[in-house]
Amino acid sequence: MNNQSFAVSLLSTAAAIPKPALRTVIELKDVNIHYGTFQAVKNASLEIYEHHVTAFIGPSGCGKSTVLRSINRMNDMIPGSWLSGDILYNGHNLYTEEVDPVLIRRRIGMVFQKPNPFPKSIYENIAWGARINGFKGDYNELVERSLRSAALWDEVKDKLKQNALRLSGGQQQRLCIARAIAVQPEVILMDEPASALDPIATGKIEELILELKRNYTIIIVTHNMGQASRVSDYTAFFMVDSQRTGYLQEYAETEQLFLNPQYKKTEEYISGKFG
Repeated sequence: MNNQSFAVSLLSTAAAIPKPALRTVIELKDVNIHYGTFQAVKNASLEIYEHHVTAFIGPSGCGKSTVLRSINRMNDMIPGSWLSGDILYNGHNLYTEEVDPVLIRRRIGMVFQKPNPFPKSIYENIAWGARINGFKGDYNELVERSLRSAALWDEVKDKLKQNALRLSGGQQQRLCIARAIAVQPEVILMDEPASALDPIATGKIEELILELKRNYTIIIVTHNMGQASRVSDYTAFFMVDSQRTGYLQEYAETEQLFLNPQYKKTEEYISGKFG
């Protein structure tokens, strides 16, 4: 059987299996993002589903990280940035005047490309965010639960007073994930969380993502096509036009997008012909 026939057969088999109903957590409707007079992203529309991993892929400069940061209003911190269109979180528009961006970021956490632990103890890295958010429970239990959720507890349980900056890069990134989990978000945004890590640490992050989606909705930006295919349920492919403006070229279930993309540009990108 040739590759095309195999792909069609695989997709047909998958289509025959009943799928559970999906609940939309995040919805983008005709989103345009500008930095001053420059339009970085145009007319992006897509839905993000609960307890699924969605990957944003595309060449450099296509706006995928810009779109990711718009979901918890991190772009607000960039002077001159502005957005039109709607971004809905559980049906509520995140860009109305009465919405507090700080509250949004408690529900929609962020993990950055480069690990950025606080220059504090491992324990305080977890406890600090919960403390400033008014947590009144058992901090020891919270720290242990968060570190266990990030698959880090067994490695650090005997050195919680150690400065977090002494951890390896992979451990620091998992600590940052644990820190995000500690404030009990619903959605976790990850901007190339493994790009600065070695293959072993990258594998641990990928395994962690697959575990975390049981309890969280995850959106990940990645340049690694293998990573996108391994960890995501849905993939959004962004492209860039002649004006250097990013746009959403294709959005589909990951298996379908990788095996049977609708557009030639998608096929060329995932096969490594450009990027």
